[in-house]
Amino acid sequence: MIQLQSSLNANGNGHKYYAGIDIGGTGIKCGIVDETGKIIAINKCPTKIDVKLAIEDISMLIADLQKQTGITIVGAGAGCPGIIDSRSGVVVSSSNLRWNNVPLAALLKNALGVPVRIANDANAAALGEYVNGSGKNYNSIVMITLGTGIGSGIVFDGKLFDGNLGAGAELGHEVIRYNGEQCACGRRGCFEAYASATALIRQAKCAMDKDEGSILWKLTDGDKNNLNGKLIFDAYRLKDNTAIKVVKKYTDYLAVGVVNLINSFHPQAILLGGGLCASSDVILPLLKKRVKKQIYRGIDYAPVEIVVAELGNDAGICGAAALLF
Repeated sequence: MIQLQSSLNANGNGHKYYAGIDIGGTGIKCGIVDETGKIIAINKCPTKIDVKLAIEDISMLIADLQKQTGITIVGAGAGCPGIIDSRSGVVVSSSNLRWNNVPLAALLKNALGVPVRIANDANAAALGEYVNGSGKNYNSIVMITLGTGIGSGIVFDGKLFDGNLGAGAELGHEVIRYNGEQCACGRRGCFEAYASATALIRQAKCAMDKDEGSILWKLTDGDKNNLNGKLIFDAYRLKDNTAIKVVKKYTDYLAVGVVNLINSFHPQAILLGGGLCASSDVILPLLKKRVKKQIYRGIDYAPVEIVVAELGNDAGICGAAALLF
């Protein structure tokens, strides 16, 4: 079902319109986006792992969008998880989709009949926030998404930085503790292993085992498998000692990683995305206090803002389209 995001005035307004395609492990979302980054309408469907079927679905979604809105797109961009060679338009490897060496840009161009560019999904989301989200007032941003892992994207002067052959900007895999917690990537001590939402929940579960009186047990109905990020911050607000200790330690880890990013890139802003940011009232004050104390030579000369991303699930659509403009 097509979801209209704004009123339409497409005919004769001189605007150019693009398709933004956000390919995820479970779902595909397509949107029509104008050249300012404003999303006009969105359509979505489940992801099919078979590449041919996925291309057919994307083509159908975009055809329906154009028919329902009366808009004709002039280009399309796609964000996809995994290692993406944005220059050649090839999905080199995507474990979520089980795609390897898929010439996605060429396949989409043949199906849609318009120029196509592709990028890693986290990079596309960062570009979306830069174009029309909480990063739009900055010249340079680094975005990190706190989810199952840590996604990241870097935008300077309107350009994505994705490293050699698109293999860079994997900021969740900088090591913040030598020989520390095992990371899914195979290394130990990665930023992701300490500051992702998954890591926070693991840390809280361990703390619960040491405190039978924690409010967390009540909030989870006595089953710590029911624990999620929201409940941890709820317990923090209720002044539960265990939750307070967990959240403070978590923001210590988060601060170490953020400071490393600032010392490496020193952007105008660090953007935080992901479900944990629903509790930004707790996270931001603690994080800013810790970061301010650790930045090399301070931030008086070149201030760095820490802000919450605002586009949510729409960032990937906006950023994918923005690859064209």
